[in-house]
Amino acid sequence: MMRRWTCVVRVRRGECQVLAVQPPGTDLLKARLPLAPPHPRALLTLLEGLALWSGYPLHAAVSVEDPSDTLGSGIFGDELFPGESQLVHWDLGSPGRRVALRGMGDFRALRRRHGKGQAS
Repeated sequence: MMRRWTCVVRVRRGECQVLAVQPPGTDLLKARLPLAPPHPRALLTLLEGLALWSGYPLHAAVSVEDPSDTLGSGIFGDELFPGESQLVHWDLGSPGRRVALRGMGDFRALRRRHGKGQAS
C-alpha cells in the first residue's frame, strides 16, 4: 500500500523551495522555484498534480522565514495564504517549528541529459 505523501513549502527571500516526501522519509521531489510565478495558481496546481499522482490528498506545510517575503510575490495568488483545494490541505509551520529541507541532491544525470538537447 502506498503511504500518503506530505509536502513542505518554504518561502525564502527570492525563492520558493518545495519538498515532497513519502513516509518514512523518502524524498520524492525537490524544487527551488522563483518566488514570483507568472500564474497565481501555479504553486497550488503543482501540489494538486502531486496529489493526483499519489492518489491521495496532499498535506502541505508552509514555512515562511519572513512574512514580508510573500507580500507582492504572488506565490499564493492574490492572497497572503494558499487557496483552498480538495486535493491539498495546508498547515502553517510555526516559527518555532524547524522545517528541514536538505540539499537538493545529485542532479548531474539530468543536467547531462538536458545539455544534450541544447545547442552549445
